Amino acid sequence: MRKMITKAVTVTAVAALALAVTGCSSEREGQGGGSADAKGFAADSLIGVALPSKTSENWVLAGDLFTNGLKDAGFKSDVQYAGSTTTVADQQNQISAMITKGAKVIVIGAADAAQLSTQVKQAKESGAVVIAYDRLITHTKDVDYYVAFDNFKVGQLQGQALLDGMKAKKPKGPWTVELFSGSPDDNNSSVFFNGAMNVLKPLIAKGDIVVGSGQSDVKQTAIQGWKAENAQQRMDSLLTSTYGSGKTLDGMLSPNDTLARAILTSVKGAGKPLPVVTGQDSEVESVKSIVAGEQYSTINKDTRKLVAEVIRMVKALQAGKAPRINDPKSYDNGVKVVPAYLLPPVIVTKANAAEAYANDPKLAPLTK
Repeated sequence: MRKMITKAVTVTAVAALALAVTGCSSEREGQGGGSADAKGFAADSLIGVALPSKTSENWVLAGDLFTNGLKDAGFKSDVQYAGSTTTVADQQNQISAMITKGAKVIVIGAADAAQLSTQVKQAKESGAVVIAYDRLITHTKDVDYYVAFDNFKVGQLQGQALLDGMKAKKPKGPWTVELFSGSPDDNNSSVFFNGAMNVLKPLIAKGDIVVGSGQSDVKQTAIQGWKAENAQQRMDSLLTSTYGSGKTLDGMLSPNDTLARAILTSVKGAGKPLPVVTGQDSEVESVKSIVAGEQYSTINKDTRKLVAEVIRMVKALQAGKAPRINDPKSYDNGVKVVPAYLLPPVIVTKANAAEAYANDPKLAPLTK
């Protein structure tokens, strides 16, 4: 069981899980946890979607997809983003407003996974079903389902990509790296980091990988708010404090594309050779950077598929059916195990970018 989604699995198991997630035999019916599972609700009911602030392209895309997809499915929708300064309070108020409006399902991409228990409880008491989208909502029994890409596996893929990229440039270690993690108020930040460290820690212990600054704890490496300027400032400081005497930096573990580009900007500004840099989210500028040979990798987590799965779940609930899940036991939020549906992430480098984005009308042209 993943207590707060931190179970360690081997790289071999990662590949096996990717096959399992895509196979119908792994999907489980009858795992309902919402009060509306058995009775359903009207086909034109209101569905609330509460998303965090627009910190990445994928959050912006998700809002558009939910608005259009729910409309096409016959539902009314209330899609809201939290502001960039009073993010948590905004989201709490938005969820409360959705409850007042009578939303039958409330989909939540948590701004802070640990600060929504009051609102989620109110939603359950109103008869609504609560779906955690992309980020698990923690410390509450009132979340019914979790829909996401397997974020621990995302971290493992990033860790392996970092290692592969460094080996391609320098076949034998030791390799010197620096580690970055996401915002501490995002539950996924530690999941990504722990997944990556599942791959990297054994090599650090052997001395094959050296963290130049010694900053290897998730708290030391965190970037508040996932903000590019915060990542660039930390990278500037690392270059000055640790790499000012010509010491070589071989790799950078970056948890997403926004921070990866900020890291590269810092390295370029310092006139240093570019290290291997990981990422996530397949943002346009990062895909361009990968094709150009600068950023080494990203993770393709197709937001279209993730939103489509949530809408499929909403339609099942509306019909009074338990939605499909494929992981009924791994995601412990600290109070309960939340039934989950996971999609498999895909690592993307220059070598497979054309194949990975072949069906993406926005990204495919960038890989030609």
